[in-house]
Amino acid sequence: MTDALLRDDEAELQRQVRAFVEREVIPHASRWDQEERYPRELFEKLGALGWLGTAFPESVGGSGGGSVLYAILCSELARGSAGAALGIYVHTALACSALLHLGDKSHHEVLSAALRGTAVGCWAYAEPGAGADVSSVSTRARRDGDEYVVDGSKLYITNAPFADFMVVVASTAPDQGLKGMSLFLVERTREGVSTGKPMKKLGMGASEMSEIVFDGCRVPVSNRLGEEGSGFLAAMKVLVLGRIAAASFGVGLGRAALENAAAYTRERVQFGAPLVKQQFVRFTLADMATRLEAAWQLTLAAARLVDAGKPFDKEASMAKLFASETATWACERSLHLCGAQGYMSESPAQRFYRDCKVLELGEGTSEIQRETIARYLVK
Repeated sequence: MTDALLRDDEAELQRQVRAFVEREVIPHASRWDQEERYPRELFEKLGALGWLGTAFPESVGGSGGGSVLYAILCSELARGSAGAALGIYVHTALACSALLHLGDKSHHEVLSAALRGTAVGCWAYAEPGAGADVSSVSTRARRDGDEYVVDGSKLYITNAPFADFMVVVASTAPDQGLKGMSLFLVERTREGVSTGKPMKKLGMGASEMSEIVFDGCRVPVSNRLGEEGSGFLAAMKVLVLGRIAAASFGVGLGRAALENAAAYTRERVQFGAPLVKQQFVRFTLADMATRLEAAWQLTLAAARLVDAGKPFDKEASMAKLFASETATWACERSLHLCGAQGYMSESPAQRFYRDCKVLELGEGTSEIQRETIARYLVK
């Protein structure tokens, strides 16, 4: 990727995170994936370095900066382990962002602990019948005096097996559809909250996800984030920002696949010469690098719009769409170039191949991104 287009502070963060990933993440990534265990120590390590607080104001315990710095952080972490990066992303870009943008001072103690890495959050939105269709959320939060009673279940929730707090999307007025959605901070220690065993997945093995069940869980009114009924718009704001992070993931994961394929084809000798001497291999590597560079520039452009306070919805969808689909293509090409060796379970190429597809599904599918882009073009 073209580091020359980064400002000095951006390039310095990239250098520091890259060195950390080389030392603390890449040597362990395959083991974390095979054990299907999240390296929870990463939260405190990144918190101590101030990186969990990237793009969060210093007034709440953050490190300042903006979306470009956060995109760099996500990309470099995903280059080392997409599964480990996913847990950090859900914690910061979803759970912590909701507390920052929708919470008040009463929630800042939880937010500050989360940015230090001593408390871990998750984003409890998806349900068995609700994914892209927010209006299908069936979890209910019924007002009872100074409390809400939460009942329902959430599915496919990353970090849920060990999260200390959850940002929960629930319906407070079922008859009002999207206008009846609200968000809540729910601590894991509250009665009526339970989580299932970590779920088996195709990829992102280092991340952990499970079901969450709320059975008569009582939370105080002060735990509501924002006004009652504002949950849909609030959730959409968080998710749109998340598309830039998802695009960064795609770039980082695709870059790891490119680097792996380049290293293998330089070393693998066939017919008396390294594979990289064959034009097909060189052209494939060149196409991978070019598409990933384009994805990175789209991602940076969207992030800079956010930092400038300008509209970014269309550009975020473009970046997420192109970067996620480019990552899938690049990871498949990397596996192909690595041949039988890449197909073996100890090869990082097969891990990249398994990890990439979820990027086209989460934070809005590719079809939703295309619909968003088209809406701006025809209105």
